[in-house]
Amino acid sequence: MDMKSTHVWRRPTLEAVAARAGVSTATVSNALNGTGRLSEATRQRVIAAARELGHAQASTARATASGGTGVLGLTMTTYGDLPVSYTEIPYYAQLVLSAMAAAHERGYLLVVLPSSLSPWMWLNTPMDGVIHVGPRADDPVGALLRERGIPIVTEGRPPRARSGDAWVDTDCDAGVRLLLDHLAEAGARRIGLTLPLHDDAYPQQIGRAYASWCAERETSVLFEEYASLPDYFTAERDAVGRLLDRDPRPDAVVGVYSDSGHNVLAAAADRGLEVPRDLLVACISEDSDYAATTPPVTTASLRPDRVGEEVVDVLIALVNGRSGVERRRSVQPLLIPRRSTAR
Repeated sequence: MDMKSTHVWRRPTLEAVAARAGVSTATVSNALNGTGRLSEATRQRVIAAARELGHAQASTARATASGGTGVLGLTMTTYGDLPVSYTEIPYYAQLVLSAMAAAHERGYLLVVLPSSLSPWMWLNTPMDGVIHVGPRADDPVGALLRERGIPIVTEGRPPRARSGDAWVDTDCDAGVRLLLDHLAEAGARRIGLTLPLHDDAYPQQIGRAYASWCAERETSVLFEEYASLPDYFTAERDAVGRLLDRDPRPDAVVGVYSDSGHNVLAAAADRGLEVPRDLLVACISEDSDYAATTPPVTTASLRPDRVGEEVVDVLIALVNGRSGVERRRSVQPLLIPRRSTAR
């Protein structure tokens, strides 16, 4: 092995990032640390330049100097002792990876806390701020975190928002309308919806958006509710069955959870319905498997990659006392049309 030819990677300097972004090193430092009075356009340009060069802030020295830890936490809502494998759900897996990458780019570590109810863990784990995913109406985790007095940003709008709350949420109304408009353009006139029963804000937003769209179009409201716990997979499939057994039955069905498309396809097959000839199918999901189902299923993405970036940006702004920052942000969904809605 020729040692002279061995390339040793070195972390790009602030000067290199400054040159790429066309700003001063002080501006780079402020942008990455979440400090200073910068326009969001400048801040995003610096972050993009740092990402292109592979620059990552060294958080330890900065955190020590400011009395912080250089650590951000990410925790998900709990259901007591019921284990929930969030990272097996595509939306949350993408959210965690995106948030982790964004935190690392800004010089912070991101610690993902388990979804078990341990007051000691949330009250004592050293961290400068927390991203709380999926806040509930009666949320034990949120109450514990507020006791610490550290900055908190929620992924998702809290069902009972307080004046000082900060959150990043996908525009669920826009996501529902993307799917419903798409189905209407494909010829659907009786669009059914399966709606989970849950005390977070998501199903409430979905239900309102669906009812509003139906009222505007003067079409029938056709939905079936189902219990989220302990087995939403079976419960939703039964709910789809109840929709499809109506007379007249819907000519399209929308689901709003990761596995919803699979559940609708299965319930349709049980009744001898062919998709998309007899029934159009669409769902809100990040599951890449829908590109290979029979037929491939149309989805609306809630863009967890963008949500992860935004929650980290808001949290770092709060940690560093950055002023003039939008504390409540909305991410736009994305429609991915496939064969299941192409009649």
